[in-house]
Amino acid sequence: ELLERARKGGGENAILRHTQRNKKLFVRERLKLLLDDESFLELSPLAGLNMPYGDVPAAGCLTGIGKICGIWCVFVASDATVKGGTIYPIGVKKQLRAQEIAMENRLLSVHLVDSGGAFLPLQSELFPDKLHGGRIFYNEAVMSAMGIPQVAVVCGSCVAGGAYVPTMAEEAVIIDKIGTLFLAGPPLVKAATGEYVSPEDLGGAKLHSQVSGCTDHFAPSEKEAYECIRNVISTLNYDPVPEEGTEHDSPLYSSEELLGLAPQDYRCTLPVKLILSRVVDGSRFQEFKANFGTTLVTGFGHVEGHLVGIVANDGELAHDAALKGSHFVQLCGQRGIPILFLQNTAPQPAEPTSISQAEAHSNRLKAQASMMAAVACAAVPKITIVIGGCYGSDSYVMCGRSFSPNFLFLWPNARVALVDSRHFSTVPQAGDSDSTDESELKQLKTKLEEESSAFYSSARLWDDGIILPQNTRKV
Repeated sequence: ELLERARKGGGENAILRHTQRNKKLFVRERLKLLLDDESFLELSPLAGLNMPYGDVPAAGCLTGIGKICGIWCVFVASDATVKGGTIYPIGVKKQLRAQEIAMENRLLSVHLVDSGGAFLPLQSELFPDKLHGGRIFYNEAVMSAMGIPQVAVVCGSCVAGGAYVPTMAEEAVIIDKIGTLFLAGPPLVKAATGEYVSPEDLGGAKLHSQVSGCTDHFAPSEKEAYECIRNVISTLNYDPVPEEGTEHDSPLYSSEELLGLAPQDYRCTLPVKLILSRVVDGSRFQEFKANFGTTLVTGFGHVEGHLVGIVANDGELAHDAALKGSHFVQLCGQRGIPILFLQNTAPQPAEPTSISQAEAHSNRLKAQASMMAAVACAAVPKITIVIGGCYGSDSYVMCGRSFSPNFLFLWPNARVALVDSRHFSTVPQAGDSDSTDESELKQLKTKLEEESSAFYSSARLWDDGIILPQNTRKV
């Protein structure tokens, strides 16, 4: 239901205004004309949903990965049905994440720009800092220096910050009658000088194709613009790394059964091998240190024909389990094997009540620190799937967002928080009244419960999207 709501952008009235009054294609129709096929992975589709920017998704842009002319590309496409494509803070974050993916994986970038620029009332959250709007243009320059091509289509109004994206791209197409490009539009010219000027005269397709040279190709229609950009991409001489033949066996057990295996109590009582047997090719798994540190499962398998090292929680990440994890991650790093982390971290152990317990805690911390270092320094691709709970320091050890996995996805049942609200019963004393303590505890539990849901996380781009368990192999 949430995905369906997000796909409607600014809502049915806004889509009608965009398509019928303004004679423009909806953003998803634009992508269909561009892509080779329907193999498109949309990134963080719920970003901005239910954020405090009104009653519509506030990202104002759609990002994803797909193929044009057989080349994998990252797409950043404005959704002008959301406040005219105006850029909100979450939209900046979404675009920066797409650029990060393009740089890490050396993927060509395609921008479909239809944007009113920055949302001025939130300028302090959009403009001044290192990871605010200006970083988009910085990244464009750096990517050009890295030899990563970027192309753009001006398929609507491109105002202020929105104007720099196509002008910094290597090649840009502008569409007649609907594409405009200017730092300040006609209303600001009228306010500043009293002069009326039409959008076409100030920054239309003919002006920028014939006079300013800001754009490189003139397209009479949207359809012709996307044909043009496909032709541009075919001349970039940007050959992808050839893909190996990926013939592979399906798991012996149906991936559809993952929907019923998704953990809901986050106590790691479900043997994780039940999940692995529905994810890896042929349900074949070569386990590493099978009888040591058994609360962490490590080993090798193939997913869709690709060899991966698998690190999966199967209980509390105790001392021996963390040592095993550290050893295995280092092996993957030495062999150049990508690592797949399946997170379902157990609740933290109770506070120590004896010296021996305290020593055990210290040893556990030391072993976890060793695994953290191994995970952080392993120079191989890392993909993390949160299949259950993602709590506390175990999140870092298992390559949570702060440890920069190449991709991080959540199952819908996932919980992401410092602590599990159901596994603590006391709060620091705030006064003499028991009822006050109880009230504070209840409020804190409610807050934690709300903020730990997968949807809260995904709306804030703490991940690359929520995926259905049965689609895990494909994603």
